[in-house]
Amino acid sequence: MNDRLFKGILLACLAVYIISMWNIPVIDIDAAQYASMSREMLENGSYLKLYDLGKDYLDKPPLLFWLSSQSMRVFGVYDWAYRIPSVLLLLVAIYATYRLTLLYYEKIIAQLAAIILASSQAVFLIAHDVRCDTMLLGWVTLSIWQLATWYETQKWKPFIIAFVAVALGMMTKGPIALMIPVFAFVPHFALRREWRQFFRWEYIMGILVVAVLLIPMSIGLYQQYDLEPGKIFHGRPIDSGLRFYYWTQSFGRYTGENVYNEMNHFTFLLENMLWSFLPWIFFFLAGLIYVFQQLIQQKWRLTGKQECISAGGFIITYCILARSQAQLPHYIFVVLPLAAIVSARFLHHLLFEKGRSFLNQVFKGVHGFIFLLLWTVAVILTWWPFHETSVILKILSVLGLLGVLYLFIRPIAFIPSVFQWAVYTVVGVNFLLVTGFYPQLLQYQLGNTAAAFINRSDLNKDQVVMFEIDNSRALHFYGQHIFQEKKDLDSLQANQVVLTKKSTVSTLQERFPNLNTIFEGEYFGVSMLTLPFLNPKTRSKETVSYVLVDLDGQKNKKQ
Repeated sequence: MNDRLFKGILLACLAVYIISMWNIPVIDIDAAQYASMSREMLENGSYLKLYDLGKDYLDKPPLLFWLSSQSMRVFGVYDWAYRIPSVLLLLVAIYATYRLTLLYYEKIIAQLAAIILASSQAVFLIAHDVRCDTMLLGWVTLSIWQLATWYETQKWKPFIIAFVAVALGMMTKGPIALMIPVFAFVPHFALRREWRQFFRWEYIMGILVVAVLLIPMSIGLYQQYDLEPGKIFHGRPIDSGLRFYYWTQSFGRYTGENVYNEMNHFTFLLENMLWSFLPWIFFFLAGLIYVFQQLIQQKWRLTGKQECISAGGFIITYCILARSQAQLPHYIFVVLPLAAIVSARFLHHLLFEKGRSFLNQVFKGVHGFIFLLLWTVAVILTWWPFHETSVILKILSVLGLLGVLYLFIRPIAFIPSVFQWAVYTVVGVNFLLVTGFYPQLLQYQLGNTAAAFINRSDLNKDQVVMFEIDNSRALHFYGQHIFQEKKDLDSLQANQVVLTKKSTVSTLQERFPNLNTIFEGEYFGVSMLTLPFLNPKTRSKETVSYVLVDLDGQKNKKQ
């Protein structure tokens, strides 16, 4: 693959990332919550003690909030400013994947690995739906690449960078950032019979580097929780923030100490990879089989520059995560760079070594159907659910579908056909999603639409309160204010503006007969899409009507 094509594909992916950063509001619950907390941190200046809407927060480490709050300090309180640090680490992950692959394979496989990671559906998603996993992906991949470089060169610089990255990963999402590099290198050393690598004195130096860097965060946990034991988190008293962070939050998922218990069957993460690792998932699954075939032929021994960091690291991490009592689809995203390397090896073997084999034709047929289906869905999502989508995007969606049909008939000569179909489809479909579908969909998210009205109206935000309505974190972020939530009718005052469900207005009117509705809207839990919601004819039955009500009737009229 020539460098111009390689860079062109990565730039196309980057363009979609940037558009999504700019064009899509933060999505409730997690991304909007973390954006709101980052803004709150910037406002209150509390960097060691974490707060969420003024209440103690313990669930995630502070690095995402530290970096995002400083990004907003520089650029302003915008959703794209919140996303900048995480997306930069996403680019680090892509580069580190390329360089890690290049240590053990030829350049074309490294290029394929970088492209596969950059163009996977999960990466397009986490470029805008920024949670801790986007940043964690960067730190973990950087640490594995630098550790591999150290093992190969014995230079101290990559060693130090590796353990700094481990520490920063732990400050992003916990001990998993230390465990994944361990999972990656244990099978690699075992299959190479390099037993001495398990007992090197340098690891002590690395652990000291990590321990020193964790001191500020540990001080904050100690001050906020260990010195004030008994604070309630998810219904349980917390006696030690240090124990919770270093043990309960991660290892407690296996001991039963962690409060979460959801989606805990073994195949859950793999099932979700069927969409999150599109369009490369079947190449990856075949790649794992290909790895095992080679290992069996070689009697479970690696020779020369062969590696098992990628396949071994992915498999062990998957098995550990899949045995947790709580799983979410994005938990596996952290090892997608390793999956990309496995996929790249097989893709190169299939497309660049075997020529027009039967297996090649099977993959072309299966993926041709998948890509045609994806383009059909993209056209439907562009034309059908939201009539407000621009005519230009609708035309582009049809042209995109016609384009893939043309590539089926007359593929570009110097690029393997299934590869060009995959890249064309995933970049094109995601371009349509981030420019048309998502922006229209997010008009039905309560927080950003209500905040937009509040911001453009002459309302005192201290007088705007929520009453008997879902607490959207996007409201606090886009409103750049922590709006108070009232639990009972008697706590409301006549000078307040109430954000509530429309069905509650009659109850409010009994107490405040002069109330005036100044804004109406519809909202829906956009992260849980349903066909009745997507259908314009049945959408009104799925959405909830909400209003902003001026209780004394003295403020702006309905707009």
